[in-house]
Parts: sequence; C-alpha cells; structure tokens
Amino acid sequence: MTVTPFAGFLVGLLVGLTGVGGGALMTPLLIFLFGVAPQTAVGTDLLFAFITKSVGGWIYGRHGAIDWRVFRRLALGSVPSSAVTLLWLHTFRLDAANEHWVLQTLGIMLALTSVAMLFKARLHHLGQRVRTETPIQFKAVQPALTVVTGVLIGCLVTLTSVGAGALGAAALLYLYPYRLTPAKLVGTDIAHATALTLVAGLGHVTLGHLDVALLGALLAGSIPGVMLGARLSTRIDARYLRGAIAAILMLVGGRMWLQG
Repeated sequence: MTVTPFAGFLVGLLVGLTGVGGGALMTPLLIFLFGVAPQTAVGTDLLFAFITKSVGGWIYGRHGAIDWRVFRRLALGSVPSSAVTLLWLHTFRLDAANEHWVLQTLGIMLALTSVAMLFKARLHHLGQRVRTETPIQFKAVQPALTVVTGVLIGCLVTLTSVGAGALGAAALLYLYPYRLTPAKLVGTDIAHATALTLVAGLGHVTLGHLDVALLGALLAGSIPGVMLGARLSTRIDARYLRGAIAAILMLVGGRMWLQG
C-alpha cells in the first residue's frame, strides 16, 4: 500500500494543474492497480475527488478564480440529476452482478473524456464564432444549455465518477468562450465538480461502495499534490500534459471496454 499515497499525489497534482483526473485517472488505477471492485472504486473515487477538488477549489476561490453564476447554473442541473441517478442505483442495486456493465460504461466515459480533452480548443473556437455571429440568440439559450449540461454531467459522473473535469471544461469553453479566463475555467470547473462529487459520493456511501482505508491512503498524497498543482497552474503550460493524459485515457478506456 506504500504506492497508494504516491498515486494520490500524482492524481492530485494533475487535478490542480489541469482540473482533470479526479475520476478519469483514479478510478482505472483503483480497478487495475489495486484490484478494487468497480462499484467500490467509483464510490471511493467520488469521495476522493470531492476532498481533493475542494482543496483546489478553495485555493482558486481565494484568488477570485471562480465564476459563481456559471457554477450555480451547472449545479442547478447536476445536483438533482445526481440525486435521481442515485435513487435509480439504489432501486436496482447495480452491484457485483453488474461489474461488466460498470466496466463498459467506464470505458465509454474515459474515451469521451479523451475526445473532449483533444478537441477542447476546437470547441472553444466554435463557441467564439457562434457567440460572435449570433450574440442575442446565443445569450438567450446559454443559461438553459448550461443547466442541461449539468444534468448530463451529473448523471454520468454519478454512474462512473468520470467526466466532471474534462467534459465540464469542454462544455464551458463552448458555452462561455469569452467570459471565462483560463484560470476561471479551471476554478469554476473544480468548484462545480466539488459540489457534484460530494452529493454523488455520499450517495454511494449509502450503497456500501466505499473503502475507508484506501480513501485515507489516497488522501495522504493527494492533498499536498493538488495544493502544489493549483499553485503551479499559473506558471506551467498544461497543454502538452493534457494531450498525454488524453492518449492514456483512450487506451485505458479501450481496455476497460474489452475487459467488460
């Protein structure tokens, strides 16, 4: 278990630098490296992501790098969506018998996360173009589209623990192409993911999907990692790092799909 705090540190560092990695990297690590059951990996990772991202969100908030209006719009969709998804999971009790389903869904989400990371710049440019060419129409639908985005992310993150960072950031780049600076994009994304993973994580705890000892070991490394990453984010260009993460996620997603 000595490698566990180190794994937590690496993931925390990446979360602080890029806003991505809480679920997309940690859940596969828990399943493949530590042999954790998929549903337990999802539940443990959601609480891991909540605590890790809350530290990063606090640092970004201190620097005024969170857009609270955008945060509220996302949370208005994601938090109720997460609650409904948890109710569905509780009703149908998708546990060990559904391990293959969980792995396949995780594989799909990792692939989507990879694509979102790779094409984030194109989405940003598309959002800028649409915002410039049809400003009135764009502004009119912007709040509703943000809430709908929150609904989708809330459901997917609750099922898999993956997507709050990369999918959320990609959507925000399109929906708010001029409003959010790079720092505010990451800060707002992390703040929303913190709220969402708290709700989803506590719901999974009630379903028995938590390994307390593993969570503690991961947090021992992740908290200093995310603090360091958040401080370095203004000094380091994370574009190449995101590209490497995207490639890894695509490979891991394919492996999960095949294994499922």
